[in-house]
Amino acid sequence: MYAETPARLGVLTPWVACTWVRRVPAAAEVSALVVPDGCVDLIWMDGRLQVVGPDTRPRDVPLTPGTSIAGIRLRPGAARLLTGSTPVSALTDEQVDLTDLWGGTAYKLMELMERAPEAARVLEGTLAGRVARHAPEPLVMAAARALDQAEPPPVPSLAADLGVSERNLRRKVVAAVGYGPKTLEQVLRFGRASRAAADGVELARVAHDAGYADQAHLSREVRRWSGQPVPRPQGV
Repeated sequence: MYAETPARLGVLTPWVACTWVRRVPAAAEVSALVVPDGCVDLIWMDGRLQVVGPDTRPRDVPLTPGTSIAGIRLRPGAARLLTGSTPVSALTDEQVDLTDLWGGTAYKLMELMERAPEAARVLEGTLAGRVARHAPEPLVMAAARALDQAEPPPVPSLAADLGVSERNLRRKVVAAVGYGPKTLEQVLRFGRASRAAADGVELARVAHDAGYADQAHLSREVRRWSGQPVPRPQGV
């Protein structure tokens, strides 16, 4: 019922994590568990275009039976492509209509979405048209990549490597991601660990590879960010 695909337009590859589609069964009350991932999504759902800001806690989102939802997910630090001059920190833990950010342009896009046979492709084309004016800041993207590893550099060292002060780095990351470097590091580590655990990797190995002190540390952090225990493969 849920599928992700890479961006088809090469110009978006550095900034778009995926496009996705979710089809909701007609005869069921369904909700989706949304957990922090450092990303910002633009979604087409129930005839509305909405921007889902970066989450700092898990939440259950009720879904309308029998509907299809399409979305495009921007990598951590890349949301300027969508939000323009609005700092992403203003959208932390928020889900707002695109009209709040784009005004009349969003209404025109919604009219196009109503007629489009493939909603995700329209979303891609729209964001591709914003690259020239709203390309994400390379420094922030570099910081997000550096923090997404088992042994990320300390924030002061990262700032020095990028040629900015620690205070300036934090300010830029908060504006572009929605929270500071240390929180982003923890969220990205949680994402790597959750994916590995869901794939059936042994939990002690998951903890080591993701950069946790031990398996107990892993379990506490997964529960903190997802509200759920560490996922285990079926049959275990």
